[in-house]
Amino acid sequence: MNFQTPLCQQLNIRVPILQGGMAWVATASLAAAVSNAGGLGIVAAGNAPAQVVEAEIIRTRSLTDKPFGVNVMLLSPFVNEVVEVVCRQQVPVITTGAGNPGKFMELFKSYGASVIPVVPSVALAKRMEKQGADAVIVEGTEAGGHVGELTTMALVPQVVRAVKIPVIAAGGIADGNSLLAALALGAQAVQMGTRFVCSVECEAHHAYKEMLVKAGDRDAIVTARSTGHPVRVLKNKFTRDLLRMEKEGISQEEIEKMGTGRLRIAVQDGDIENGSVMAGQIAGMMQDILPCADIIHQIMEDAGRQLEMLNQLKGVTAP
Repeated sequence: MNFQTPLCQQLNIRVPILQGGMAWVATASLAAAVSNAGGLGIVAAGNAPAQVVEAEIIRTRSLTDKPFGVNVMLLSPFVNEVVEVVCRQQVPVITTGAGNPGKFMELFKSYGASVIPVVPSVALAKRMEKQGADAVIVEGTEAGGHVGELTTMALVPQVVRAVKIPVIAAGGIADGNSLLAALALGAQAVQMGTRFVCSVECEAHHAYKEMLVKAGDRDAIVTARSTGHPVRVLKNKFTRDLLRMEKEGISQEEIEKMGTGRLRIAVQDGDIENGSVMAGQIAGMMQDILPCADIIHQIMEDAGRQLEMLNQLKGVTAP
């Protein structure tokens, strides 16, 4: 069944699925695999120096001839140098997080890139549209990592009504049913992070992936609310210590210091007790670790079957 949307045509992708730009996780191996499977793979710049980002872009191009993107983290200390790299490399799609990409918009547009900021609210979506964004990724609180307060179900249709540019739904999406639900809400594509962590091509430590596979429905919790920058992670020793210290009134500076480097040791070293195991609420749905091609095929097949079932209900009236 064909689920191509206008955004798919705009980005030159076969299926309406983008892979999230997860720091330390979204490397060339994962991005290329998603793009080769028909979606849009994303390399995460995170806080990495520009030369590291450029090496990942070059490696991605060695692994795929399909379109891919780079996620630019606007709070990175290397953001200016990273922007120079993505422009020099003429990366076709730029997603952005943690800020307003307005001051870089002209540079991105100068070589024809599609610019797609991540937004947590209607107000920011409207501002991004005015500044020339080609689409927006609307991320609900169900997502892993840094989160807002509004749910995907509530936020997506409000943004769809508020802007004319395409909307991509993110947060709480991992299968064909949730893809179909997002499209029904008016989105033209979805972005998935947690599901792609549990893929063969993801270079995150196996212990990190296994923790997601074993997670239950209540294991993804929010920490650091007291800082105003809440983060959704899986429960472990680190989160227990952090939540206890928050209750004791630890300062924002101490919390930020405590969290520094925690994602890296979880993703790269496999320290899932003392690291920050970022994951969305759909972690409880993870049951296996599959190649990206199988994940995407399964999602599209499930969405097609679900749509056929809904079509069969047309004309059926209640007794």
